[in-house]
Amino acid sequence: MNAVRSLAAPFLPFSAAVLAAALLFALFLAAQGFPALEALELVVEGAYGSSFAWQNTLSRAAPLMLTALCVALPARAGLVIIGGEGALAVGALAAAVVPAACAGWPALPVHLLMAAAGFIAGGAWIALSAWLRHARGINETISSLLLAYIGIALFNFLVEGVLRDPASLNKPSTTPLAESFLIGAMPGMEVHWGLFWGVLICLVMGFVVRQTVFGFAVGVVGGNPRAAMMAGLPVGGLILAACFLGGGAAGLAGMLEVAAVHGSANAALLAGYGYAGILVSFAARHNPLGIIACAILVGGIGASGSLLQRRIDLPDAATLVLQGGLFVALLAFETLNRKGVRRV
Repeated sequence: MNAVRSLAAPFLPFSAAVLAAALLFALFLAAQGFPALEALELVVEGAYGSSFAWQNTLSRAAPLMLTALCVALPARAGLVIIGGEGALAVGALAAAVVPAACAGWPALPVHLLMAAAGFIAGGAWIALSAWLRHARGINETISSLLLAYIGIALFNFLVEGVLRDPASLNKPSTTPLAESFLIGAMPGMEVHWGLFWGVLICLVMGFVVRQTVFGFAVGVVGGNPRAAMMAGLPVGGLILAACFLGGGAAGLAGMLEVAAVHGSANAALLAGYGYAGILVSFAARHNPLGIIACAILVGGIGASGSLLQRRIDLPDAATLVLQGGLFVALLAFETLNRKGVRRV
């Protein structure tokens, strides 16, 4: 019985938070005269009720897995990073300029160069917050958020300025990728290969943080930096490495959005995946393996918005209320759970 309780304990705050968020969302809709129960049914139907719904959900979950790692990996080192949207923006921008210098190249080396550019740009962007924290004592939560605003502003400035394709009139964007450089869908599905890479990278990072010396060392730093320093661990280097890997994952999400979804860098690419990744990571308790399931849940909530709009005339953005309620409920139940553990 004790073993069952120990296995179930990590899932209790999440399960309670999902139920609480659904209840709050229903009350929110009922107060405005919308059919609350029907809306909840439509959320499930729009997310998982058909093959089309599933493919829409999985397409949204792919970038969420990678942006959630931008929060989860630094969290292992004791840092609260919330600037994934900025890392995604600079990663997408870096990836978008690569094909212009590779005209006539085979697709594979171009994709590898785009992935490397996006990963390095996103990683460096988040590593800057880690350096400011370690070397200057600046709070990483604030610095990463401010850097996200700077990254988005830089993205918009360059896309609407020197990198703008003259043919993009009403929708400024970089030069569209050649057809041969686009990343297509996986066989038998309408979901791009970003889902495969998102799942694979989560699995790899799950192995790294739990089964390698590096992962153990990062966990020690996150648990007690002073003890880690006294033990001779390179605290600064480990913090920078964890943040670089997390930021690199978000930058890779930006690259995949360019190559697999939009075909260029444009404002539509900044759809809030970096911010939603915060919710996914906290829902998964910063566990890379749990991120896969939580990304599918949050992606499903976002995918259901169009169905809510068509059936009951609910604004598509209403799903953001449900996501926000889930985040608040997660924080509340996690806090209560920790207090209960301390009392015991």
